[in-house]
Amino acid sequence: MKTLLMLCLAVAPFSAFAEGNVKPGTRFVENWDQNADGKVTAEELREKRSNVFYTFDSDEDGKLSAEEYTYFDDARKADMEGNAEEGKGGMKRVQGGMKMDFNDVDKDGKVSRDEFLGQVDVWFTAIDRNMDGIITTADFGPRT
Repeated sequence: MKTLLMLCLAVAPFSAFAEGNVKPGTRFVENWDQNADGKVTAEELREKRSNVFYTFDSDEDGKLSAEEYTYFDDARKADMEGNAEEGKGGMKRVQGGMKMDFNDVDKDGKVSRDEFLGQVDVWFTAIDRNMDGIITTADFGPRT
């Protein structure tokens, strides 16, 4: 398994949600917004997901095996514990897009890099609640 530092970098987008009194979606946007403009594009999701994939592909075979995905799931679960938004609204959509059953498109029990990155557009659409083509904090929290 790659270093603990790499693991921490890969799951940092999830751990930031544990902080209290933050507008829903703020930490997601901060962590996935690669150019710090307050908006997350599909390309930014693709870039960050690529980094996450390589972090957990410990045998570097271009696929996340069930075992490697277990490490990924465990890391996400540990980071989400204590998060007041866990399993709610936007976070449910965010977490759903990272699960193996969502990403294993061909259902062979492994997630290839192409599958993982190929699901970006579907995941993006699920998070982009107001369907404006970008993800901002407006896509999280209660509907107004």
